[in-house]
Amino acid sequence: MVTRYTNCSLLRDNQIIKDDLWVADGIILDPKYHFWQNFRLPDKVINCQGKIIVPGFIETQINGGFGIDFSSNIQDLEKGLVMFRKEVTKYGVTGFCPTVITSTSKTHKEALPMLYKQQGSAGDGAAVLGAHIEGPFINKSKKGAHPEKYIQSTLFKDPEDFVNFFGSGFKNVSIMTLAPELPNATQAIAYLTKNNIICSVGHSTANITEAEAGVNHGARYITHLFNAMMPFHHRDPGIVGLLSSVKINHKVYYGIIADGIHTHPASLRIAHCTNPGSAVIVTDAMAAMGLGDGCHRIGAQDVTVTGRKAVITGTDTLAGSVATMDSCIQHFKKHSRCSLVEAINCASKHPAELLNCTDLYGTLDYGSAADFVLIDDSINVYATFIGGECAFNKFGSDSFVEVDQ
Repeated sequence: MVTRYTNCSLLRDNQIIKDDLWVADGIILDPKYHFWQNFRLPDKVINCQGKIIVPGFIETQINGGFGIDFSSNIQDLEKGLVMFRKEVTKYGVTGFCPTVITSTSKTHKEALPMLYKQQGSAGDGAAVLGAHIEGPFINKSKKGAHPEKYIQSTLFKDPEDFVNFFGSGFKNVSIMTLAPELPNATQAIAYLTKNNIICSVGHSTANITEAEAGVNHGARYITHLFNAMMPFHHRDPGIVGLLSSVKINHKVYYGIIADGIHTHPASLRIAHCTNPGSAVIVTDAMAAMGLGDGCHRIGAQDVTVTGRKAVITGTDTLAGSVATMDSCIQHFKKHSRCSLVEAINCASKHPAELLNCTDLYGTLDYGSAADFVLIDDSINVYATFIGGECAFNKFGSDSFVEVDQ
């Protein structure tokens, strides 16, 4: 079955172009070979009503949503994950890294086996791209909403200790956030990187030298830039200085929470102007995403949500966000003053580069998975397709109809 999506524009090669998208067997086709060489018409033509087709959004840091928390109520996690994968497609997300915050060894051993990588589909929802472990190897003075009693202040020396602590599900981990100034950090980063786990520096008091050492031993990511780290100082810019460091041996991506709460608009502009090609938009959303005001949970702690703000109950400490990916892209574009293409890249191409999965995700290149989103110029999501099949349609089954060839 070959489907042609027409009356649309595409984000391809870093520009919006007027073109059709051809899909077969869940893969994006090069129509030149299909039509001009095989002289075959598509089996189905879909009218996209002038919308823009962009790659599916990839979320690298999300603690939960729709009442599901990836770090607690483990007995309901498997069922909750099934629901979450379907619901998150409403916001254009076609792949995500479920994030487990600082927790006990027991919690990790129970949760991680259920957070294994899974392909997405229209029926099952967004792909699971491996777990993101945020902690427990973080600095207590920058713990944020993480429970201090579970924080580990020293990285393991023996690689086997990681497996012993996290259990059999350790093989399902794609990203680990850690503080690079902790004892044994550089050795641990080298080991984890060698085992295909992306090390991300964050929840840290690291100075620029410690941050650069972490990168030069393999770290490739910064967890929620500006949040839970030392503030920029002109004589020692700390982790923030990695955005323009000339003493690191490879590219470093940075997650940034563009929810209007965690990061000031001026900070968004500073980050994007300094290093536009490494920005990765994250929501850092927690269980209350999609539910509204009230009392909720993140890990073992109670959270109070009022409007767009989530805090540990009884404190002013931010506890993740309740933002959705589409709203964060909109906010980022507006306040960073970047182009539509740049904003979408920060939620698709860049996270795919970070996760080393651009062969399938993050672009509309020929041969890529047909995971894409139909949006308008304001980044409103109208439909989400996974494997070329509709996983979410804002207006129901009749809004994108077949047309005569």
